[in-house]
Amino acid sequence: MQQIQAKTQLRTKKMVLTAMLACLAFVLNTYVYFPSMAPFQHFVDVIAAVLLGPWYACAAAFLCGIMRMMSGRTIQAVVGAVFGPILGGLIYQKTHNIWLVLVGEVAGTGLLGAMTAYPLMKLFYGLDAQSPLYYIPLYTPAALVGGGMGVAALLIFKRSGLLNRMLAELGREAPHG
Repeated sequence: MQQIQAKTQLRTKKMVLTAMLACLAFVLNTYVYFPSMAPFQHFVDVIAAVLLGPWYACAAAFLCGIMRMMSGRTIQAVVGAVFGPILGGLIYQKTHNIWLVLVGEVAGTGLLGAMTAYPLMKLFYGLDAQSPLYYIPLYTPAALVGGGMGVAALLIFKRSGLLNRMLAELGREAPHG
């Protein structure tokens, strides 16, 4: 019985943190805006991938994307956000290396997200671009900048001991090195 309660409490903590991170990304992207760039989505994606794992991190990105779409953004707000935390989270599960989460975020967003956005933008919004590579130069810099900020924050948390405490509280393994 206690084991079931512990699993329920852990799942509840992860769901609450997922919602909080989704809201943080939404607020940061709403008030700190660069044309065609949402670096704070990637900042949060990297942090969520490490703290929560790929699926909760994807849920946070998806929730933020839906909120951004509801406030006037295109489907890119969802598509450009969900692949990075999945790939980054999967990489972190295998390696426990914070720097490699950035690689996953950039590859997931800058390549997979960008190439997935192209046909959807063409279909739903009548995008006139002729190449499926159209969004790569737009998505990649945002993922690099925001993901880099996320790694910097995680390294500061690690140095202070906060990251290990947060990961322990969430039933996750601490980074190596």
